[in-house]
Amino acid sequence: MERHQAPIGVFGGTFDPIHFGHLRTGYELLHLLRLEEVRYLPCRLPPHRGVPVASAQARLEMVRAAVAGQPGLVVDDRELHRDGPSYSVDTLRDLRQDFPDRSLCLIVGMDAFLGFPDWSRWQEIFELAHVVVARRPGWTAPDMGELEAVLEQRQTTEVEDLHGAVSGRIYIHAVTQLEISSTAIRQMVSAGQEPRFLMPDETCEIIKRSGCYSGRITTEDTNR
Repeated sequence: MERHQAPIGVFGGTFDPIHFGHLRTGYELLHLLRLEEVRYLPCRLPPHRGVPVASAQARLEMVRAAVAGQPGLVVDDRELHRDGPSYSVDTLRDLRQDFPDRSLCLIVGMDAFLGFPDWSRWQEIFELAHVVVARRPGWTAPDMGELEAVLEQRQTTEVEDLHGAVSGRIYIHAVTQLEISSTAIRQMVSAGQEPRFLMPDETCEIIKRSGCYSGRITTEDTNR
């Protein structure tokens, strides 16, 4: 009998820098949804946000250090090798070439999901993957417009549906929310303060060594 292949989680972001909020979300969904793995994909150029402060290489190094030694959490650097904005639909098409018969689960926050109609070719995403929405306290699912119709058609509350098909469903799940902001971390480092206990120590060391946030303050929250 052929072994069932569990879904692959796809977790993109600028990760400028990555912190325990990102890591805890990926870890919880890995186990709650019985995923094979969660792939963290640092983006090169976010389509709807400002240019990341840290270089692509520094952000990649931080993500690698953050997930090192944690089974099921891995790093995928394919977006950093592609020119232009890092559109999720292009990344999922690329992943689908690698995994033609596997369930893919795109992990997004509720705030990002509410902006889905502004994403490039957003309707195509459902042809390529399931969408797993990590719900934050205070956010509610849309009850009107395009997203309401999509939820009515595609939402499921059954984890098995993510395993039984390779794409097309929306699953909303409340995850532990750690009120940590990448923007606040950058500002903290710029002010000469330690970001310890907001991220793995190895990531802190990379920030210190690279000086990627020293003397640079940005108010745009590129990565909550």
